[in-house]
Amino acid sequence: MSPMAPVAGPVGPGRTARQFSTFSLGGLLLGVEVLQVQEVIRYQAMTQVPLAPVEIRGLINLRGQIVTAVDLRRRLGLDDRGTDAQPMNVVVRTADGVVSLLVDEIGDVVEVGDDAYEAAPATLTGPVRELVTGVYKLDDRLLLVLDVERAAQVASDAAVQ
Repeated sequence: MSPMAPVAGPVGPGRTARQFSTFSLGGLLLGVEVLQVQEVIRYQAMTQVPLAPVEIRGLINLRGQIVTAVDLRRRLGLDDRGTDAQPMNVVVRTADGVVSLLVDEIGDVVEVGDDAYEAAPATLTGPVRELVTGVYKLDDRLLLVLDVERAAQVASDAAVQ
């Protein structure tokens, strides 16, 4: 698939909108800013990395570029997905390079106004609390905004331990 292009702009007088590429994980709706997303692709075969943290599922070859695949279920402390379900790849740009975030299902690109934003609720606990920067109230559910930089820091965290 091709990269998603941003179409953010004014929503009304003095208001701005942001676009998020959304995906689901174990009933949670998460999103990352469209500008951070390089592409969204189906499951790719992975090469296992010996002695890697459990969150690192492996490496994928993305048209000649080797990309680390981080299992967001494991990173967020959720149960592993069933053996019959293949994850999808949300390939994101970070300060350290490109990383693939493995997710359950790809959603839509949604545009939200700043007036729908709130800080992360106190009811979020554990790794989810650490990796979510805030929420947007949608009509039928909450969109949790994922901190891509922190979610991708698995390898550097493991090197320190």
